[in-house]
Amino acid sequence: MLINFQNRCVSMKPFIYDYTLEELQQWAVEQGEPAFRGGQIFDWLYVKRVNSFDEMTNLSKTMREKLDEQFAFVTLKEITKFESKDGTVKFLFGLHDDHAIETVIMKHNYGNSICVTTQVGCRVGCTFCASTLGGLKRDLTAGEIVAQVVQAQKILDTRDERVSSIVIMGTGEPFENYEETMKFLRIMIHEKGLNIGQRHITVSTSGIVPNIYKFADENTQINLAISIHAPNDALRSKLMPVNRRFPFADVMEALRYYIAKTGRRITFEYALIGGVNDQPEHAEELAEVLKDMLCHVNLIPVNHVPERKYVRTSRNDIFQFQRILADKGINVTIRREQGHDIAAACGQLRAKHMESQAR
Repeated sequence: MLINFQNRCVSMKPFIYDYTLEELQQWAVEQGEPAFRGGQIFDWLYVKRVNSFDEMTNLSKTMREKLDEQFAFVTLKEITKFESKDGTVKFLFGLHDDHAIETVIMKHNYGNSICVTTQVGCRVGCTFCASTLGGLKRDLTAGEIVAQVVQAQKILDTRDERVSSIVIMGTGEPFENYEETMKFLRIMIHEKGLNIGQRHITVSTSGIVPNIYKFADENTQINLAISIHAPNDALRSKLMPVNRRFPFADVMEALRYYIAKTGRRITFEYALIGGVNDQPEHAEELAEVLKDMLCHVNLIPVNHVPERKYVRTSRNDIFQFQRILADKGINVTIRREQGHDIAAACGQLRAKHMESQAR
């Protein structure tokens, strides 16, 4: 496989985690082996969670050598790790091409949630987010996204715990890396692998309209969240340049199609920014936009990013915003903050790493 990273070509073997069970079965048949050998490989990867092909001891030595010749394991080198007092653990992993990504393990009373990254950097350009600093470098392969969950599960294995849910809310826009994200999801939910329940997975988009329609037609039970952050076109375009490509009205039309097609509730993520989008009139306007929609609003007090000028909304204003929405019949909650003491907002850790590398 030939991959172009930053205008340089690197010849490399495909990642074994890039392959679905069906593709591994097909590969086995192409090697002159029965299809069930592909199932054994899948089991070693996701149930036994081995680190090398040599550990796949119910395969012949010849087959293990073929695997080693033709595939590579994703290398996630731990650059740094921070642990919060609330149990949140944030990793900065180095990739094979010297880029870095973030993955977060969040501990809840209902289990462990993993926040994964789908791109190195981001081109969406949200003006309050650290993920966009430095722009988009490249997409991750499905296997590089899978490896984040497998790595987290290996850590949890030491505590006899498991990954109970996944949120695709790390760095990057998953719907701009749509095919790899969907392949990742198919691998995650497979009953013979990690077997993560579809309703325990949430994918978040900034509003890539064509792929909202596409996702609606996928016929999954996976949850959809939309980063909205403003109740109208003008303000949303200032905060989220992607709104100029996919205007607010088009996003809302696509979401109504999603709800009608799937019968599933949308989560609207709304980052509250002091004095920018957190005033009573914004709450009133948002309630009007969302009335009669099957939805839930998740209010997110924005994390301070040193490179950005925005400040956090005061506690009183957060609760006032929530009350206005609730009084208008909108289902609304305030996101429980996690990892506040370890720069757990998307992109913050990577931004610090890039800054140190540039010195």
